[in-house]
Formats: sequence, C-alpha cells, structure tokens
Amino acid sequence: MSRMQLETVDLRLLRMFMTIVEAGGFTAAQGELNLSLSTISTHFADLEGRLGVRLCRRGRSGFQLTAEGQAVYDELRRVFDTLERFGARVRGLRDRMTGTLSIGLVDNTLTDPQAPLERVFARFSDAAPEVSLTINTRPPNELLRDVIAGQLHLAVASFPRIVPGLSYQDLYQETNHFYVGRGHPLFAVPDTAIDLDEVRRHWLVARSYWGSRDLKIFAISAPHATVSDMEGAARLILSGRYLGYLPDHYAAPFVQAGRMRALLPRQLSYQAPFQVAFHADRTRSPAVELFITVVKEELARPTP
Repeated sequence: MSRMQLETVDLRLLRMFMTIVEAGGFTAAQGELNLSLSTISTHFADLEGRLGVRLCRRGRSGFQLTAEGQAVYDELRRVFDTLERFGARVRGLRDRMTGTLSIGLVDNTLTDPQAPLERVFARFSDAAPEVSLTINTRPPNELLRDVIAGQLHLAVASFPRIVPGLSYQDLYQETNHFYVGRGHPLFAVPDTAIDLDEVRRHWLVARSYWGSRDLKIFAISAPHATVSDMEGAARLILSGRYLGYLPDHYAAPFVQAGRMRALLPRQLSYQAPFQVAFHADRTRSPAVELFITVVKEELARPTP
C-alpha cells in the first residue's frame, strides 16, 4: 500500500469501500452507490488488487471484514476525517471569510455533554482564522430579538417561540427536572406522598422568557419569583424556600452534594429542544454556513 499512488480513481474506490462497510455489505450499498452488484464486485476486486490485501469475506454468513480490511477501514476513517477538516479550511480560504461573526448563547450550557460548542469553536476558528468571534450571553427571548434586528448573526438556545423570517437548525434535547432544595418542607417527603395540589401550595420560580408557561401545569395565577437565568433559579431553590425547573446537567453537582433533589421526575420533567436560529436572508453568509455545518457535524459525532 505504501507504493500505491492515490489518484482520483483510487479515492473513488476507497470511498466506495467505506460506503460498503458502513452499509453492511455489497447489496445494502447498491442504492447509495447507484451501481449494480457486478460493477461493485469488479471495483472491489480492483481495490483489493491495488492494496494487495484481502478486505472481506462474502458468503452465506454475510459480509465480514478481514482483520486487514478492518485496519484499512479504520485508517481511512481517520484520513477522510482529516480531509473533511481540510475541506472546511480550504472553503474558508476560498471564500476569504473575514470580519466578525456575532453569536448569541443562552447561559449555563457549559456543563451539558450534549452541547459540544468548544469543539465547534475550535474547528470554526481553524477553518476561518481571519473571522473574529463576538459571543453574547442573554436570555432566549433577547437572543431572538437581536437576531431579528441583525445585531447577532445566529443564536444557540432553547427558544420560547418560533419567529417568522428566521430559520432554525435542530440540535439536541436538554432534560429539565423540577427541583427542591435542602431545608424546604418537601425535601425529605417521598414523592409517593406528594401531588400537584401539594406542590402548588409552595413558592414556585418561573423564567421570565417563558411567560410562566413552564408553570402552566400547576394552574397558579402567578409565580412567587421570576428569574432571567439558571443561576437565579438555582440560588432560590438552594435557599430552601422555592421550587423550580433546572437543566439536569446544571443541577447535578448540587444533587450529588445532597443540596437538591428532583421532585416528581416522572411527572414534572420535560425536554427543551435546542436550536440554532439565524436570519433566513443571511443564509448565504459563508461564516454563518460554516458555523452551522460544523455544529451539525460535531453533534453527529459520539460524545467523548
């Protein structure tokens, strides 16, 4: 393999091999490759001849990689990952991405393993080194306002509403539980002895940007406290006087320390969908397109 010249035809054969492996066999890969079985077999035999190794076994037991085939596939995966990063870098150079990309983020997502924004920023900066980043952390409703006004190119959050004229890219789901802090009368009461009527008798925390919709299940006229961010809610819950929602990743250290617990998790938990919001008229911006592409690619990768 060290003497093999990676000409264009070789790259096509290598990509074909990866498609076959990831599809689970020749027949399964037909649709994606748009080739007949005989053509795939001919190309595959050509590739094995060029590499000088047997890549797979085929028979009644199905498609199975040889040890050499697995090693070739693993190496190719690393090579093509590198080529993808190279392509993003070249696109950045080709489009001469310069200027500033203004990004809005909601607070307290740093502890969420599903939000790989550090990797996104690293890849984006490598691909577009001449673009300066401006990061603004605000509540979701303010982020939407600023994207509409053009003060932000895009924003990442769980948004309280869908705004006409903006485009949205789905990212992931954030789990939120309803928490009680140590010192609260319900902290030591088992969930089996608590119902919604009991919960609504206590002071509840609402998030201003949800307009109390997060407390709709409790059918109360107004919350006893309103906050604009997660830290404010956490402090009130930790005071032992209030009940409220928090993302599970944010509350985890307090739960582990015995300072909080989730209340009625089967009944009161919910999933908050996180998205990237950007102005539909600005989708042609190379920097915005690159950022969204990198976000999608990173979210598709397994969490390390």
